[in-house]
Amino acid sequence: MNRTIHSLIGVVAALAAVTGVASLTTPSGEPAAGPAAARLPVERSTLVCPQPASSEVGETTYTAYTPEGGAERKGTEGSGAGLLPAGSTLEGGGRGGEDGKKADEPDPVVPLEKPGVPVTAEADSSGSPALTGSADGSLAPGWTVQQTTLVTAGTGRGLLGVSCTVPGTEFWFPGASTAKSRHDYIHLTNPDDAPAVVDLELYGKDGSVKTESGEGLNVPGRSTVPVLLSTLSREPVTNVVLHVVARSGRIGAQVQSLDEKLGGDWLPASADSRGSLVLPGIPADATAVRLVVFAPGEKDADLKVRLATPTGAITPAGQETLHVRSGTTTAVDLGDVTRGEPGSLILSPAEEGGGGTRVVAALRVLRGEGARQETAFIPATEPVRERASAAGSDAGAENGEDGGTVLSLVAPEKAAKVRVTASAGSGGGEPVSKTLDLKAGTTTAVDDLRPEGAKGRYALTVERLSGGTVYAARTLSLVDDGIPMFTVQTLPDDRGTVAVPRAGQDLSVLVD
Repeated sequence: MNRTIHSLIGVVAALAAVTGVASLTTPSGEPAAGPAAARLPVERSTLVCPQPASSEVGETTYTAYTPEGGAERKGTEGSGAGLLPAGSTLEGGGRGGEDGKKADEPDPVVPLEKPGVPVTAEADSSGSPALTGSADGSLAPGWTVQQTTLVTAGTGRGLLGVSCTVPGTEFWFPGASTAKSRHDYIHLTNPDDAPAVVDLELYGKDGSVKTESGEGLNVPGRSTVPVLLSTLSREPVTNVVLHVVARSGRIGAQVQSLDEKLGGDWLPASADSRGSLVLPGIPADATAVRLVVFAPGEKDADLKVRLATPTGAITPAGQETLHVRSGTTTAVDLGDVTRGEPGSLILSPAEEGGGGTRVVAALRVLRGEGARQETAFIPATEPVRERASAAGSDAGAENGEDGGTVLSLVAPEKAAKVRVTASAGSGGGEPVSKTLDLKAGTTTAVDDLRPEGAKGRYALTVERLSGGTVYAARTLSLVDDGIPMFTVQTLPDDRGTVAVPRAGQDLSVLVD
């Protein structure tokens, strides 16, 4: 009789490193007591990039990046990362090399080869497809891809940027619109072989908006389906919240907002919180800011509104508190709330112990005046618990009137210490780091950090070293024909590691 020894802890650790979830329970269902969990690097990350704006005058740049890490983040060897057009497959997962690649398979877009060095690719936006792909081994922890499109004319002209997202099953998009001047599309991309079934729900100021064709949408495997939101309802609604739910399968979901007069950008999904929400990175020269909030649960939400400035948290005049009725959308125009200084909005329960009510939120931000206005969106985001990165900053762009990169860091409640690193450029250069102390209730804008001798595109990485929670956003900007084009990407934690329980005793078992 042959007997094989299996280590239960080894199985749990392997599953946790891949899925990001692991737990041990006693026979009664209670969590098992034991030593503190260890943190291990994830072994695979999957991302979805939507189809860019289909403009004949648009140019799209992709930048892929994985930050370098310490010994605890090295991952497994034999790693690779690459994106393929939706509908394509590559043998061996996301690997970008020739091993296992069939003759009729396309080459991956932006195939990353090693951590710490970004890779870029350019595409003609008018014919570019949605992209899906995975990173394995040492390239998986913290893998990020930035998609940036410059549209110089027409509806939705502007700088449209989005961080390619992790597929999921539920998304909330406050700040969408079905108004006649807006052309908002929800892009649904299925990265898997099996089809996904998706429901789309709209909510306005009076509650649910009746939709004509939002239920049971089929998204075939490895394909993308764009849906124009105005086709879902008969009456135009200026401020709506879009709820996307996958009944089966998983999808990547992003809203592309194109305005006939105010430019365009991508609206990412909002974080869903039962406590405070932070919306970081409002530019200093914002001329109009609109807050859109929704309470998905059965309870109303009463929120305290604060603006984190460079010197401390203040209450916007006339907007001390905000009442949001359950199941309805509330929109508030905050005007030029930053008044010449960078800022971040903080929404928290109005009363102590008043948490427990689910809330999602996003900002629509305008820069410029008259016919030369431009739009970007800032959703509520998750904090940087350990580390987060944003790729795609242009080493050749100078900060100032002509544009550049600004990193916004927010410590909403307690002081914190962070390390910020500008990676090497995709065309050369050396990384540069600095350590910053963030005061409680403040927004710190960093606009002077770039690689030494940088060429091409680079990434910014934020690591929280100590102190309270930290939130971050990165703004890319440029001026084209007098229009201050810009886009803002939030930096939620990259979830590059996962907690895995340590064995309190030998849990090896014998299997006949």
